[in-house]
Amino acid sequence: MEERVADTGWVSVSAPYVRPRRPGESDPWAEEAAQQGHIGTHQLRTVEEVHPPQVVAQVLGLDPGDTAIVRRRLVLLDGRPTELADSYYPVTIARDTPLAEARKIPGGAPTMLAELGYQPHSAEEGVIARPSTLPEQDLLDIRPEDWVLVLTRVLRTNDGVPIEVAVMTMIADGRELRYKMIIQ
Repeated sequence: MEERVADTGWVSVSAPYVRPRRPGESDPWAEEAAQQGHIGTHQLRTVEEVHPPQVVAQVLGLDPGDTAIVRRRLVLLDGRPTELADSYYPVTIARDTPLAEARKIPGGAPTMLAELGYQPHSAEEGVIARPSTLPEQDLLDIRPEDWVLVLTRVLRTNDGVPIEVAVMTMIADGRELRYKMIIQ
């Protein structure tokens, strides 16, 4: 599914994943998988308050020693692991909200963020390829020689406040990331 980002001219398949969902709208991963004749699901692995990786802490503007809420999920396609998705939120936003609870969030995190008054406005993404680690090999059921793609997405409000840093570690084999620019 492509969705146009009006102010930049960029079109990305990521857009449905970062916008709040309307009541009754299905999960974007389930929707995307279904369009290809598959079943896309998530398994929530853990939700906890952690000292995030340095790059995440830096993007969220956290001081040394500050914590963040992380929601760790295993993304499945037809019951097989395809991706690890870790989403980090500042505790000032997420603590004592459904984002900090080990349960599914109706409409997903962007919907909850909007309900909390943090309307997602922009998303920045970066992608790297690297060899997989032993924990990733175990969770994704891949071989030691297999590589992964790591997509890091920063979600910000209209005034530039970072509200989510998502780190998605994907099986590289067969993965395609699509972006298109509309020249105006």
